[in-house]
Amino acid sequence: MAEVVLVHGIAQEQKSADGLEADWLPSLAGGVRVAGYPELADRLWRTKEIDVRMAFYGDLFLPKDQQGGAEELDEAEWEFAEQLGREWLKRAAEDASRESDRATAQRELDGPAGETQGVRAALRPIVNSLVRLKPFARFGVALAERVVVKALRQVTRYLTDEEVHAEIQRRVSALIDADTKVIVSHSLGSVVAYEAAHQLERPLPLLVTCGSPLGLRTVVYDRLRPQPPAVPPQVRRWVNVVDQDDLVAARPELTSMFPGAQGVLESSYTVDNGAKPHEAGFYLAKQQIGKPVAETLTGLHNQ
Repeated sequence: MAEVVLVHGIAQEQKSADGLEADWLPSLAGGVRVAGYPELADRLWRTKEIDVRMAFYGDLFLPKDQQGGAEELDEAEWEFAEQLGREWLKRAAEDASRESDRATAQRELDGPAGETQGVRAALRPIVNSLVRLKPFARFGVALAERVVVKALRQVTRYLTDEEVHAEIQRRVSALIDADTKVIVSHSLGSVVAYEAAHQLERPLPLLVTCGSPLGLRTVVYDRLRPQPPAVPPQVRRWVNVVDQDDLVAARPELTSMFPGAQGVLESSYTVDNGAKPHEAGFYLAKQQIGKPVAETLTGLHNQ
């Protein structure tokens, strides 16, 4: 089995495990290289001496038919998606680096909630506000709207659909065994990896989460499994990395939210991913991820 297991995030349904491995590995190797481990970077990417596998579940979010299939949500799920969208706006209002983004988000939060319109219609003004913020502005309004709605749907589906949740967990767990030293996860994948880590029966030297919504209270944090949330007992080191403008992610100060974090969870790292704050490849290429991965694979970090 794999020494390194990768767990992707939202909006990957048109890709494959092999394609995502090819996308992620050069960036991860680059992060290891800039952290000062060029030989290990070559073993990860150029010679592929280290076994790395992508836990892929994007196909579960493909529409089942021309009418939308898995894309459709029921009333309770639309309500959850609205709550999640409001959490993203709250994050932007409080933490966005641009004053204009903070103001846009705050205006929507201060406006009417739209309960009388129905839960699906209530999501519309939230999406309209989100697409004007920096993380989505580069797409243009039409594409940004599709990206936002797709992201909301997929996070919602994982957290509320028992069959989807169970199958995703099965696929991740199938790649993890005694040889696994590192799990690197992004976005929704960090929630998946965190929950999978709770099922481990043997130590995991390193869990990396980036662009993670784990700390978004009510919509994500309060739905994590098991409850109450805590550091997975078999995880020896957990590194969480976040860009200030990554709306999908929670604030990086997770230590107070996860009992058992002392000496295990390192969650104060902040990176700047520029115009693509949620981009997985940009996270992976940073030394803040490359260094702990390299330390773990070379045995330099005390377990």
